Amino acid sequence: MHSPVPRAFTLADFDFELPPELIAQHPVAERSASRLLDGRGVLPVDRVFRELPNLLQPGDLLVFNDTRVIKARLLGEKPTGGAVEALVERVLPGFEVWAHLRASKSPRVDTLVRFADAFDARVLGRTGPEGSLFHLRFPQDPLLLLEQHGHVPLPPYITHSDTADDAARYQTVFARHPGAVAAPTAALHFDQPLLDALQARGVQRAAITLHVGAGTFQPVRVERLSEHRMHSEWFEVSAATVAAIEATRQRGGRVVAVGTTTLRALESAARPGTLVPFVGETDIFITPGFDFRVVDLLITNFHLPKSTLMMLVSALAGHAQVKALYRHAVESRYRFFSYGDAMLLERHR
Repeated sequence: MHSPVPRAFTLADFDFELPPELIAQHPVAERSASRLLDGRGVLPVDRVFRELPNLLQPGDLLVFNDTRVIKARLLGEKPTGGAVEALVERVLPGFEVWAHLRASKSPRVDTLVRFADAFDARVLGRTGPEGSLFHLRFPQDPLLLLEQHGHVPLPPYITHSDTADDAARYQTVFARHPGAVAAPTAALHFDQPLLDALQARGVQRAAITLHVGAGTFQPVRVERLSEHRMHSEWFEVSAATVAAIEATRQRGGRVVAVGTTTLRALESAARPGTLVPFVGETDIFITPGFDFRVVDLLITNFHLPKSTLMMLVSALAGHAQVKALYRHAVESRYRFFSYGDAMLLERHR
């Protein structure tokens, strides 16, 4: 018998109708009170996120992304008085950054842009795919200046200006390493009581760091997935995390990635064929047919239609399964995207 030919997916396969009122504009009052769609079985099961310890087994390993969201959004003006909005994508050595800039007319090289009426940044040039990023030099530590004068970089589908509540809630409770311009949103549902309950259950913890970039919100604009150019993000998988995963395998436990960023980091570090410690860049593009080497289960929020993350979860759990789960989520009025609810998926064999 011949093996069935893998289906050639196109962009339209990852589209779905989403009523705008289901896009969560604010988080629920209590992190672990979010809903959790258990999508591991044939039929979806509606749960609450704080039930997670009962869904995992002693000896399983939760892997978190411990990146910290920086206040990456800056408002300023050019010497001409024209308004400028910057989103810092990456902090570099030497007080330099790469940033997306929005202005009626792009500032030229050597222009000084005044931000927050507090400091001047010099335009050094353009970089990134098709010159999409501006290379800027700040007068002092960019992380310090952003913390003092920046705004929380809320996603484009959240319509309100950032508040003190956003500064607290668009951040995980275990955020450590500053550098992300978008939160690893699946981890926003964890609070200390839930972490304590997981520990009491015998579920282990480990961490990676992946600084989420603004490219995570970029739509795919080509119908043929092979033509899409993936954005690049910095990540680190430590030797300690690799050892924790090896120990989990030896005791028969499962590796549970908290969020697509964690999954991308782990599978990127396993690209040589086996999981190894790694520090560097990843532009991994995970679509149906991908050979997963590390992750058994995934906790994730609901993703944008036609996004690379829809393709990733479809690769893990199966395209038909994910489409059915999303239909159920819409019908059951789950809350979508960064401040929304979560789902639990299992890798299909």
